[in-house]
Amino acid sequence: MFVAIHGERFDGNAYVAEAVRKGAIGAIVSDATLPAAAGLSGTPLVVVPDTIAALQKLANRVRRDSGAAVVAVTGSAGKSTTKEITAEFLAARYTVFRNKGNLNNHIGLPLSLLELRTKPDIGVLELGMNHFGEISALVKIAEPEVRVWTNVGPAHLEFFGTVDAIAEAKAEILEGADKDSLLVANADDDLVMRHASKFQGRVRTFGVERPADVRALAVRDLGIDGTAALVRTPIGEAEIRTPLPGTANLSNVLAAAAVAIRFDVPLSDVVERAARLKPVARRGEVIRAGKVTIVDDSYNSNPKALARALAMLAGETRFARRIAVVGEMLELGPASSGLHRAAGEQAAGSGLDELVAVGGDNAKAVADGAIAAGMPASRVHCVGNSRDAADLTRTLVRPGDLVLVKGSRGIRTEVVVERIKAEQA
Repeated sequence: MFVAIHGERFDGNAYVAEAVRKGAIGAIVSDATLPAAAGLSGTPLVVVPDTIAALQKLANRVRRDSGAAVVAVTGSAGKSTTKEITAEFLAARYTVFRNKGNLNNHIGLPLSLLELRTKPDIGVLELGMNHFGEISALVKIAEPEVRVWTNVGPAHLEFFGTVDAIAEAKAEILEGADKDSLLVANADDDLVMRHASKFQGRVRTFGVERPADVRALAVRDLGIDGTAALVRTPIGEAEIRTPLPGTANLSNVLAAAAVAIRFDVPLSDVVERAARLKPVARRGEVIRAGKVTIVDDSYNSNPKALARALAMLAGETRFARRIAVVGEMLELGPASSGLHRAAGEQAAGSGLDELVAVGGDNAKAVADGAIAAGMPASRVHCVGNSRDAADLTRTLVRPGDLVLVKGSRGIRTEVVVERIKAEQA
């Protein structure tokens, strides 16, 4: 069934005949004249005022009829990874569907929910947003029994103005809950907890730094090899080790564990599956390219996620040198320059041997911040795009180096990763 979406730059109604020729059995359209169009005689066409609204209503109906429980994950950083870990833990006892990639918006989420017609036990879905009201709309479509809120940070700050406003928008994940709904909330995040106190259902917390229902104690940072900790939960304690690098990923594991406990997954299964986790592609993926090790975190970036990646790099001392390729972070609004400069200062404090900043004025702010914080100017480089960054980085990298590559999606820092891999093969 072809859904003819009317967007800002295209009108899906114009492609219905082509879709039918290529095998669509019918279409949902908003152009009432189409049934009489050439080539569409006998083709089932459902005419509606708004095809996106129709897609969303259809998805909600499938969600209700599926019998599946739905877990919805949101947050400024880590939601895709948390979604994947949660689905992996639940799969120990259930059939689980998870939305692919980042199909998490007003179109992607309904498309994901339609897959619940396969009747899985549980659907694990991430909810994305960059404007007020978007999470609210997605919650109404998905009607989750369990909501997971990972954190709040200055992602998409351009559209909100303040981090407090971002928290208000993310707090829409709390809407429509009843007394049986569960919120899994980050006890280490003040803004999350401020809103969690207003939740109408039950709250289960997770955390590393503060008391929580699911808490990591005696944390051991193993650098790019992951983390280990004693995890205390309502159903007992266990030593958990995960190959996902950084304490941020440990927090994601704790959130997923809290969901798994809600669905009566034994702690032993959580421990076993945590040990076998693999990073989502380009989200902290560790790649060995010859004698060079790359942390490919090139899928996206924001100040909180970058800070976590640099902290992981700072704790890793087993390599000859540490290099960071830092792409410009987009959608940060008027605060952008200051946030990039602060990122440069943190990069300098991470003990880097080389820093490559990629982008325009904001990349220069990263470089300036690093130099102002004491990093030698000869080791700080600023280039305009990722292709130039790839050309430069290949000349900087030596055998035994550890290279972090991170940047917003629009900067395409994955180009740097692919060049290093090709050069070191």
